Amino acid sequence: MSTAARQLDAIGGGIAALQGGGGSVAALSNEARASSELLAALPPRYGEVLLNLLDRLESSALFSEESCSFSQKDLLDNLQAWADKARAQLPP
Repeated sequence: MSTAARQLDAIGGGIAALQGGGGSVAALSNEARASSELLAALPPRYGEVLLNLLDRLESSALFSEESCSFSQKDLLDNLQAWADKARAQLPP
């Protein structure tokens, strides 16, 4: 398994943990931002989308309840969709 695939698996694990009520937004964000091999293996737009989603997820973590602007569940769903599409871009 490539380093990029392992980094994507780690991001996926962080997303799953948050969706399950555990994990930490900071840990997921740090893991994703440090995934340089993964980001280098993907088309540039994937990095832009990921950073945008992470910025919004970090902002959502500042609120104790869902706000009208930042739905953490929706952001996690979007991150999962990003991870699924990123996996399809990686070589087998």
